[in-house]
Amino acid sequence: MNQVDVETFLMLVKTENITKTAQNLFVSQPTVSHRLKLLEDELGVPLLIRKKGHKRLELTPKGEEFVPIAERWLALMDETRMLKSKSDLLYLSVGCTDTLNATIFKGLYRKILQDESIPLHLNISTHYSYVLYENVQNYLVDAGFVYHYLHFKNIVAEPVLHEKMYLVQEAGGAIRKEKLYLREMNPDSEVYFTWETNFQTWHEQMISGGNRASLEVDTFSLLSEFLKDRGKWTIAPRSVVDELSKIQNIYVSQIADRRQPPERVTYMIMRSDVSESRKKAIALFREQMRNYFRELGYEE
Repeated sequence: MNQVDVETFLMLVKTENITKTAQNLFVSQPTVSHRLKLLEDELGVPLLIRKKGHKRLELTPKGEEFVPIAERWLALMDETRMLKSKSDLLYLSVGCTDTLNATIFKGLYRKILQDESIPLHLNISTHYSYVLYENVQNYLVDAGFVYHYLHFKNIVAEPVLHEKMYLVQEAGGAIRKEKLYLREMNPDSEVYFTWETNFQTWHEQMISGGNRASLEVDTFSLLSEFLKDRGKWTIAPRSVVDELSKIQNIYVSQIADRRQPPERVTYMIMRSDVSESRKKAIALFREQMRNYFRELGYEE
């Protein structure tokens, strides 16, 4: 298979449109169509269909099967190039949830990449926890970092980080107390983030009473944006609180209620049957991660 053809196919899957694919790849639409035809001819099966009167492309059943194969094929091509260029360099694909990549892990990545004595080449991606399990299962990610402990065949999960939860307010309209009871907060002003299942249960029993929050978000950037509004508040783990304090004016309190929110636990997941080179890369990353967490005073 030709790498350009495979990359074009995956871009078509992403955009579902030939025009957008051509724009993203800086080629003409006929070139995109030609590359797709070459790939389909080589595989001997149709991958995409375009219905009359519809600009949106759809995957055929064989096309759906080929997507994970194409992704793995490109990953192997990248590894092959790395093998040719630097035989002593270890390759590692790391997948994290949004709030990990946007907060504590971005500093870890920077530290690793700036230290020339650490022979690691990183491929970093952001996904939801359940997607990371699937990606690790399908060899698309070597080490995933998630908030949910799920049972997957051939996947090993180990807790690597425990974080206390805090009550965070927009500073301008904050109730300035070192410790705050949840009953002191206006539930309609909460910016709710679903951290994990145990937190959801605690939140329903302690705050929402089974009612949905008026505002729910699922990324760090959205949490940060809405916490700029006067009177807004949220409950967040320490790493998120630390990052928020660097970029905006917030007031942080401990939760005074006897029943505390459960700590957010981060699990590292990996396949149990990884290659020796992957084991070395994961072990090296784990060592750097633990050292970095200790430097910041986080509890493993």
